[in-house]
Amino acid sequence: MKIAIVGAGLAGCLLATYLARRGGYEVVLYERRPDPRESGPERGRSINLALSERGLDALRRVGLADQVIKDALPMRGRMIHTLVRDRGDLSSPQSRQAMPHQRPSPGDLDFQSYSVSGDRAINSISRGALNNALLDAALSHPNVAVHFGHKLTRLDAATGALSFEGGATAHADVVLGADGAGSAVRGQLLGAGLLDESLDFLDYGYKELTIPPGADGDFALDPGALHIWPRGSSMMIALPNPDRSFTCTLFWPNGGTASFASLSSPAAIMRHFERVYPDVPPLAPDLVSDYQHNPVGLLGTVRCDPWIAHGRVALIGDAAHAIVPFYGQGANAAFEDVVELDRCLDETSGDWTRALPPYQERRQANSEAIARMALENFVEMRDKVASPAFQLRKKLEHVLESALPGRYVSRYELVSFSTTPYAEVQRRVRRQQRIVGAVVGGAALALTAGVTAAVRAAVRRRK
Repeated sequence: MKIAIVGAGLAGCLLATYLARRGGYEVVLYERRPDPRESGPERGRSINLALSERGLDALRRVGLADQVIKDALPMRGRMIHTLVRDRGDLSSPQSRQAMPHQRPSPGDLDFQSYSVSGDRAINSISRGALNNALLDAALSHPNVAVHFGHKLTRLDAATGALSFEGGATAHADVVLGADGAGSAVRGQLLGAGLLDESLDFLDYGYKELTIPPGADGDFALDPGALHIWPRGSSMMIALPNPDRSFTCTLFWPNGGTASFASLSSPAAIMRHFERVYPDVPPLAPDLVSDYQHNPVGLLGTVRCDPWIAHGRVALIGDAAHAIVPFYGQGANAAFEDVVELDRCLDETSGDWTRALPPYQERRQANSEAIARMALENFVEMRDKVASPAFQLRKKLEHVLESALPGRYVSRYELVSFSTTPYAEVQRRVRRQQRIVGAVVGGAALALTAGVTAAVRAAVRRRK
């Protein structure tokens, strides 16, 4: 049986390894780009990944976790970069008018642990390095082949016939679209009237910068944390790399003042960073060049239905359900798709027609749940992490986790450090929020009762 996987990215390569181990399949990967092991990543498009338990679980099942994790750096929490003269949203024109002669300076660093124990971590890893490792792993199997420079131009979902730019053709018994958010396979199914899709783009884009190693050759920032510069309507994050550099990503509005559209000249770029991210320019000598030459990427959510057609074509990973990157779960969710598809094939003795419907049914609700949580986490990272109220709530969460081990677990820990289905995470968090509400309400009642009793006692004494 011949299986065509369109897309040799993260999901496609891991899927090829899973299928190769099943035996009885000829697996062929078709990738529109050149071999990434030779050409390297596209400039400004790497976005470091935060590999967490869901992705590691998928890798462990095929013996790849130890190999991959050696190239990763553990991040045990967020490091919040505040401003001394923080007066709200410094990217807004109102804030700049209120303090025209004041230049904010770096404030305190606030480390916020991801887990109550402080020992759990998400893992910063280069997308390119992970892709190369998974590609090598897939090609180590004799029944896996890859064809680069093959851009899909036509797919007949009923027959499995494929055509590629330049005239190449192929045929497969099963076709799996693992070709990302802009999936050509999904486009072919859409054009044939076999699915509906919705694309919800944010009014934000992303751009990458680099902080190189310091003058002493060491990390310029703490490598054990995911660094966040929350600035109200915008933010920047930075993740460490094994070469002791940091990959920084700006998440800014696409339009308006202090947006990607409004900053172009070197002087304007530098002024903006000195005002909004004052600790960054001394650490990033190529800041202006990176900003001017690296592209602005799109941020959005892709939804479609159904994910399958004719019992022989299916979408997987971002091709079926691309999400915004603010929970670090895009690759982790795609890897879970691979695990679930493999499980469905086990349950149906390799019958693809019977395996594909439960694969979509089980994964679609979970993909929608993480899509919503990722959007919510953007607001949290951008607007809330530096606020005293948010920090107090996090401390309360940790108190409850210590007092109720296993019974109360924060949403972040459930998403990043467990394989609890995303939809179940949402349901559990709602139940836990009722507990928090009861605790806070009880404390408020106790405080009110105490104050009332004290007032009455004082009145009695005066009488």
